[in-house]
Amino acid sequence: MKKILSLVVSLSLIAAVCAGVLALVNEVSQKPMEEAKKNAAEKAVRAVLPQSVAKIENRDGLSVGYAADGSVAGYALEGSDGSGYGGIVKLMVGFTPDFKVVAYKKLEANETPGLGAKLVEPEFSGQFAGKDVSGAGLAVTKDGGTIVPITAATITSRAVCRAVNAARDALRARLAR
Repeated sequence: MKKILSLVVSLSLIAAVCAGVLALVNEVSQKPMEEAKKNAAEKAVRAVLPQSVAKIENRDGLSVGYAADGSVAGYALEGSDGSGYGGIVKLMVGFTPDFKVVAYKKLEANETPGLGAKLVEPEFSGQFAGKDVSGAGLAVTKDGGTIVPITAATITSRAVCRAVNAARDALRARLAR
């Protein structure tokens, strides 16, 4: 009985030490991870706004780009869709003031390497540039839209279209306030 009790105490101490070490590592790494995400989002904002932007102002998740004359040159905000092949597809999407897509940048996507991961390649992502989304949203050609889907990755292509449409809807809601 003493041997079993000794083993239980030893294992409990080892588990407590391991839990403490994991908690410490989590505490130490939390801030750098948040800083890295913030820096990636800031880079994405700059990448999706029109090149005429001279100044960027962040308003609680909405980035507004201003031209040198003070006029609004574009907007950038996140859009996401949870039904990609690998789960969530989260993008930073840039728009002109008249609701034309400037570009998008991938923030998060766990799509199939070699197929769905092509959502960042210019052959696919370039189709979105200049698309007017002031009316109907974007859709792939199989759904009656103008976006040619990535071969063998229609699920991912649809998720990207829905993420861009979600960003557009969020922008409309923000501007209506």
